[in-house]
Amino acid sequence: MSQPAAAATSTATTTTAPPATPVPGGLPSTAPAVPVAIAAMPLVGPDGAHTQSALRLSVVIPLLDEAESLPQLHAELCDAIAALGWQDATEILFIDDGSRDASPQVLEQLFASDPRVQVIQFRRNFGKSAALAAGFAAARGDYVVTMDADLQDVPAAMPSLLAPLETDTADLVSGWKAERHDPISKTLPSALFNAVVRSASGVKLHDFNCGYKAYRREVVADLPLYGELHRYIPVLAHDRGFRVVEQAVPHRARAFGHSKFGPARFIRGFFDLLTVTFLTQYTRRPLHLFGSIGAMSFALGFLISAWLAFVKLVQGEVIGHRPLLTLGVLLLIVGTQFIVFGLLAEMIAWQSRTAQIAAGGRAPDWSVRRHLQHATSAPVAPTTSAAPPPAGDASI
Repeated sequence: MSQPAAAATSTATTTTAPPATPVPGGLPSTAPAVPVAIAAMPLVGPDGAHTQSALRLSVVIPLLDEAESLPQLHAELCDAIAALGWQDATEILFIDDGSRDASPQVLEQLFASDPRVQVIQFRRNFGKSAALAAGFAAARGDYVVTMDADLQDVPAAMPSLLAPLETDTADLVSGWKAERHDPISKTLPSALFNAVVRSASGVKLHDFNCGYKAYRREVVADLPLYGELHRYIPVLAHDRGFRVVEQAVPHRARAFGHSKFGPARFIRGFFDLLTVTFLTQYTRRPLHLFGSIGAMSFALGFLISAWLAFVKLVQGEVIGHRPLLTLGVLLLIVGTQFIVFGLLAEMIAWQSRTAQIAAGGRAPDWSVRRHLQHATSAPVAPTTSAAPPPAGDASI
């Protein structure tokens, strides 16, 4: 493995990483493992230039009430990082999404014992999307790996996730829990969710919501995460033109605690899917959506009105008492309104983009109480959003 900074020579550590194989729909997946050498590869910037930071890897771990899992998770992470050969080129970021158990105390101990550890502690539970966004903002590595803190993700599988990034065949590698150790109350809704998202987005992955993913740094810098859009990260990245692949990863049964997501996530997930569909397909052209609906409504109303005019003028029948007349006029009005809405949405979208560019960004959707960091870490200043979102689901 190459070391950070300007080392004159580097060594490669052989790990097991599967080759890419096609997935229905065109996006590659990965299958049975073969030996692959993980060697240092320069990061390709937006301008095509190769750049490389002092850190090769940032591991971002959102968590809520996982005190019992954290020591074992940290130990396994240390072993996995040592196997990669990146002991001095890795940072570990724990984002505490408002834990009420002993997680803050455990994180302080890990911070004190390991100079690679950073801890970002939220004032309250802001949700997993906000936790990931905070971690992405603080991450400095060429690559970013996200995983859950409940020990169901296996840190030793990181080389297989990083291999497509190292060989420059992907920008985002999404984990696929092919053999999942969860109750049917989670696996069945998850299968339905993934089928609907595949159909709606056109991104042919098996497991969109798997928290175990690997990214190039420019991917996380370009992801607008808020609300609960973390479920649709592959869709958002694919829409931005990044190469998305899928990698089978091992999965374990939960050892401690319980899942923090309840049945309400299905309703929120449906509305988030509508949001993502609109954001990825119509944000930059809202008139195409509203205008299409308006045009269909107006055309139908016009046909009804034309028929009634024929009945009135040619056949001499009275049409004032017919409900069809009311329907035709209503469809004409509604169609016109939708077209006007689309034009207004285009104006708002244009003004919003212009204002954000002029202001250099927007206020974050989280509020940080404190950020424990070592002297070489890049700080994340405590922030308070002008209009913080309602408390979301737990991070894990």
